[in-house]
Amino acid sequence: MPLTIRPETPADYPAVREINLAAFDTAVEADLADSMRDTPEYISELSLVAELDGVLVGHALFSEVTIEQETGKLTALSLGPIAVLPEHQRHGIGSALIEHGHQRGRELGYPFVVLIGHPWYYPRFGYVEARPHGLVTIWEVSDPVFMVCELKAGALGNAAGTIRYPEPFRNL
Repeated sequence: MPLTIRPETPADYPAVREINLAAFDTAVEADLADSMRDTPEYISELSLVAELDGVLVGHALFSEVTIEQETGKLTALSLGPIAVLPEHQRHGIGSALIEHGHQRGRELGYPFVVLIGHPWYYPRFGYVEARPHGLVTIWEVSDPVFMVCELKAGALGNAAGTIRYPEPFRNL
């Protein structure tokens, strides 16, 4: 059976938690995914699961962030957490989740996606360092791990500002 990418449902929540617990060393990412569902920035159709032979094997959460600019506010997306069960990693499941999320984000009209992640992994999906585009975050992170990916051509030309993450991110 082929890999299916679809929005998560409430019935998926326990499996999504287990995927995040298995993929990471701590419960931080699992707790973040759980707590994001109760925020206005949670977009049910952008909390994606990967299903293989009827079993959930991956999860990617795209949620809204606000960019505070001198002229107002802009809404974009943040990616994270993204997790794949260890025994299914390096088989393209994470890539499929990211690509599906990007496509759906484009369809919904979001201009770009920001993330804090591995600089050796995300550039293959179009992610570049965010700071040269005038984006800053409230956290002290090195430039290579703070990245952005344009979903709408030219969107980064007007992106400069401070990214405000949803409350669960600020509680990390």
